[in-house]
Amino acid sequence: MAELSKAQTLQWLRNISGELATATLKRLDDTLPWYGTMPPSRRSAVGMVAQAGISSFISWYDDPTSQPWIAADVFGAAPRELLRSVSLQQTLQLIRVVVEVVEDRVKDRDENLRHGILLYSREIAFAAADVYARAAEARGLWDARLEALVVDSILSGEYDNELPSRIAALGWNGHGEVCVLVGTAPRIVDVDQIRRTARHVEADVLIGVQGSRLVVVIGRATPRGENDEPGEHTHTFAQIAEALEPSFGSGHLVLGPEVADVVEAGKSAKAALAGFAVARSWRNAPRPTLADDLLPERSLAGDPIARGTLINRIYRPLKAHNPELLITLWAYLDNGRSLEATARELFVHPNTVRYRLKRISEVIGWDATGAREALILQCALIVGSIAEPEPPLRR
Repeated sequence: MAELSKAQTLQWLRNISGELATATLKRLDDTLPWYGTMPPSRRSAVGMVAQAGISSFISWYDDPTSQPWIAADVFGAAPRELLRSVSLQQTLQLIRVVVEVVEDRVKDRDENLRHGILLYSREIAFAAADVYARAAEARGLWDARLEALVVDSILSGEYDNELPSRIAALGWNGHGEVCVLVGTAPRIVDVDQIRRTARHVEADVLIGVQGSRLVVVIGRATPRGENDEPGEHTHTFAQIAEALEPSFGSGHLVLGPEVADVVEAGKSAKAALAGFAVARSWRNAPRPTLADDLLPERSLAGDPIARGTLINRIYRPLKAHNPELLITLWAYLDNGRSLEATARELFVHPNTVRYRLKRISEVIGWDATGAREALILQCALIVGSIAEPEPPLRR
């Protein structure tokens, strides 16, 4: 008799399934504001999910051991893009409405049916959470692959029209200037920790692992105001690099120069990679090291960007500003950075040499009295004179 009662209940449920689906759609329209604002195609897809849920409940009530197909039956009825337009919270609201409609309709039936509805609603809620979790995992894997592709494009300098859209798809929040930081990858790269650290210093990052190298493209998440001094309302790139330093493995860490935006990041990346390749030749290199502080080593290794930087930022500006400054720098470096020896060679007072060295620092930003910067300037004079069509000015 109990089996006959269950069979009768199942037949009754099948007979009213259309009525339940219609009542569910009306209840959705009346109680869920987001449902009414959806385009017709998505409303139809949500309706398909609701109807599939009712049909699946009937099949589940017939055989409760067939739980594995719940998610496939219910959520497989909707197009994949529905997962991107309907949140998990909205899906659970949809499930609640379906359950309420079915409960209202069967409240006068036996208690076993009502108990079955409660069990089924629990299973379908877990199934929904599983579907969304899998979708989020797939999205995360896709984002990781896309991010790796973007970083590869930046490092190779192979830009195309799709690069800005790919960067935007990753949710890039950087504003204005960008730098590239290159170092050794740790045994386990904690991408989440890198992003948390970057957010703490108001930066956004793109992360890529290139063999044993870890590459981080850095942009400021907060744009700098026109009248802001560096570090006043935003962190400098050097400060951001110092904050990210613990996330890298042991070894050298090199920060490329600032470029205008993320599309131009390849220029910073090339300088950083070139600096990383030769950083071991600087015995006391700090961590992180600026790529521009490795200009001598990079130029000796054949880096054309480094040679061009030395010529265009040191040699030519000095020559164009005042040939005397260039002559004084040559003499000062040739005489072992001795003011007296330089003054004797140039037949001037040591104070004159001191004044000219100060002017040199003001013109190009490097101070010849420092050991490391003197090496950079000496290298600039050498590569600059080699590039000259005629011998440099000497006295």
